[in-house]
Amino acid sequence: MITMKIPEKIFTHVFKPFVFILLLLPAIHLGWGMWQDTLGANPLEAIIRSLGDWALRFLLLTLALSPLRRLTGWGQVLRLRRMLGLYTYFYALLHLFSYLWFDQFFDWIEIGYDIIERPFITIGMVSMFLLTPLAMTSTKAMMRRLGKHWKRLHQLIYLIAILAIIHFFWMVKLDVSEPTIYAVVLAILLGERAIYSYNSLRKKSKLLRMTNNSNSETE
Repeated sequence: MITMKIPEKIFTHVFKPFVFILLLLPAIHLGWGMWQDTLGANPLEAIIRSLGDWALRFLLLTLALSPLRRLTGWGQVLRLRRMLGLYTYFYALLHLFSYLWFDQFFDWIEIGYDIIERPFITIGMVSMFLLTPLAMTSTKAMMRRLGKHWKRLHQLIYLIAILAIIHFFWMVKLDVSEPTIYAVVLAILLGERAIYSYNSLRKKSKLLRMTNNSNSETE
């Protein structure tokens, strides 16, 4: 396994700010496109759709960090996880807000009907509801306060990713090529996680048996 490492000062003062700006570019691009009226015949729909797409992409990218670390040995990459997670929430929140504003004009009665009658809206709202506590507990202080419960809470990200892709499938209905690509990526990430967890359990079980056998021989 190749081990990667960026010098600490460069990682902290150059690489992380660069990634921060890079993740902001889709929102800047959309804002500029709206200002210049270059988002096509239906710019409001383009904004809603694009914000949702980027939220899903960043969610999958967040899930990809641990496999990337295991593949490359680049431990620093996990320090980008909180930033990516918060950007995922940022774009998901903008996606929700643009739907409430551009699609429903904050008509809460119509929004309520939409949530009940349109399954892809329902599942999208559930995803957003589940994502919110993850964003709210992303600080180091909350990690310390929640202790072992923090990790259990943040395992919801796997369910959220599945729900987000179902939301995408149900929304597009006919042309499912793009959500299919995201579904395959998620399946690979979840499969890698399952294999890693299985191998870790096997190693722990083997180590425990070896320890017990050693203790038995000593006795």
